Amino acid sequence: MHILLTGGTGLIGRQLCRHWLEQGHHLTVWSRRPEQVAEICGAQVRGVAKLDEIREPVDAVINLAGAPIADRPWSHKRKMLLWSSRVTLTEVLLAWLERCEQKPQVLISGSAVGWYGDGGERELTEESGPVSEDFASQLCIAWEETAQRAEAMGLRVVLVRTGLVLSAEGGFLSRLLLPFKLALGGRIGDGRQWMPWIHIDDQIALIDFLLHRDDASGPYNACAPNPVRNRDFAKALGHVLHRPAVVPMPELALKVALGELSLLLLGGQRATPARLQAAGFSFRFTDLPAALEDLSGRL
Repeated sequence: MHILLTGGTGLIGRQLCRHWLEQGHHLTVWSRRPEQVAEICGAQVRGVAKLDEIREPVDAVINLAGAPIADRPWSHKRKMLLWSSRVTLTEVLLAWLERCEQKPQVLISGSAVGWYGDGGERELTEESGPVSEDFASQLCIAWEETAQRAEAMGLRVVLVRTGLVLSAEGGFLSRLLLPFKLALGGRIGDGRQWMPWIHIDDQIALIDFLLHRDDASGPYNACAPNPVRNRDFAKALGHVLHRPAVVPMPELALKVALGELSLLLLGGQRATPARLQAAGFSFRFTDLPAALEDLSGRL
């Protein structure tokens, strides 16, 4: 199978490339730095700067590109970058798909549980609608609506609403390590907000599962069946690192330092993977302590 990836050099994309190379698939990554693709993703992975460089038919497209959403405050300039790196890029991808004489069979497009907004105590399945309107929610809604336009071209479209990915190779967990290892970690705000998490191995497995399941389409919550509150996540991470987790990050300090971005950290989603489980996907890691223990030797 010839698979085209956007965001192929990112945390999830790199792991997907390794996984699919082992399965013998032919991989192409659309990247701003195509010369770095082989080193990051694997020697057999081709990097292209422009989609029109691709001459051979593509069987599947995995659209994961997007600037990191929580790396810095959401200034007007930053919001424009977050929007263009997801929504505008997907529009360019769709324009290329429209030009393809032989179209791929499937488009798997990234999204996030932030699509729902801050869900409070509500349990959120794929049948739930957006609960609150914030920038992250608006961004995900527009991203999904853009990707769904590929259905009119005859593609099967899958939307993967990813939670917080646990990995030893980067992502949000790596940003927590230093304060926790210095015994300065703890809950954020009151710590009651829900954190939908997923182990990187399950994230890779579910994308592969959805790729090969011909009846899979629409949104899927990519998070473990058991979300936890932020305060419990902090305790579990502190336990794995053998450090106390008693230094809270005050809500006011977050709002002052991060502005609108603080809403992303102070809110949460009690999201569950109802459609994945109904489709027969089996999670390897369903409990947070076991997931963190599995990664602990590499943290």
